[in-house]
Amino acid sequence: MKARQWRGYLWWLAGLAAFFAAYFSLRRCQSAMDWLTSRVILPYEQALGRLCSLTSVSTAEVLILSAVYCAVIYLGWQVRCFILLPHRGRRAGRMGLTLLCVGLSIYAGFCLLWGVFYGASDFQEKSGLTARGGTAEELSALTQYFADQLTILAPQVKRDKDGCFAVSRQEIFDDAMHAYDGIVLEFDCLSKPEVSPKAFVSSRAMSYLDFSGFYFPFTGEANLNVESPACYLPVNICHELAHQQGIASEQACNFVGIVAAVLSDSSVYRYSGYLSGYVYLANALYSADHDAWQSIRESLPETVRADLQQNHAYWAQFSGPVQTAANKVYDGFLKSNGLSDGIQNYGTVVNLLLAYYGGSDGI
Repeated sequence: MKARQWRGYLWWLAGLAAFFAAYFSLRRCQSAMDWLTSRVILPYEQALGRLCSLTSVSTAEVLILSAVYCAVIYLGWQVRCFILLPHRGRRAGRMGLTLLCVGLSIYAGFCLLWGVFYGASDFQEKSGLTARGGTAEELSALTQYFADQLTILAPQVKRDKDGCFAVSRQEIFDDAMHAYDGIVLEFDCLSKPEVSPKAFVSSRAMSYLDFSGFYFPFTGEANLNVESPACYLPVNICHELAHQQGIASEQACNFVGIVAAVLSDSSVYRYSGYLSGYVYLANALYSADHDAWQSIRESLPETVRADLQQNHAYWAQFSGPVQTAANKVYDGFLKSNGLSDGIQNYGTVVNLLLAYYGGSDGI
């Protein structure tokens, strides 16, 4: 490798090292992260989202598939050169450095456009709602409340011959921009969405990765898995729209997604929100009071149980090493951004629901 090429790689790596040093140091300063996210990063991403909304196609999907295609072509070409041409050691070294620099650059971009939100004030600090634990009786009462709402709403949504949720995905997407009409009256730190969520055509690949949706900070788009059971699509849309407002925590977005859906004017969204909330609460109740869990579970209409079973069967088919690896990678990313529990912090949504509904007259 020529000396000029070595210098280029060294400068590239030195620049990345300087960025990561500044990032991991400043991330501990919440005031700096608050200023950076609210004044620079979030407005930039929202502008990108508005630009990408000019097309109904997911720009994120186009970029990801293009990157995968280019990577395959590049690796194939490098393997060919390695086999047919001399100086294999230098070629292997150059390829390794190129891949290292590109990989670290993408990670740096992700840290700048998304990782900074983990160091800023979180939803609980902005909203004034603090997650709290509760007694088994409180948990049972809240789970029963969600089950009762499901019983009321289940007959109000379209169903197929097997009794499963059959509302069209297009109808769900058509109502997405009104999904936050109710929750913005409850939390002034939230606002109505300005950019529509998008269907991810390669949804089967998302299912293998155990993703029901994802926010792509490089384009400011909320992308949804449209192959998984539609009964969860409304609440998943509300979840990803929370990410689009700069809420990084999955636990907070789960909570916001559920509450936004249940406060919606749409019976379809309300059903999806109560269904998702019921699952979180029932899973917690299963350990706290199995008899209460069993009683509430048996009280659910057959249609609700059919939706739960359909969702379980869908995701079970993707269980395997790919899904496990994807979860480990994401768990590692969460922990690298200061969330010591990693993926386990998803369970805190139950404590947020207990805190929110604890003062409600509805229970």
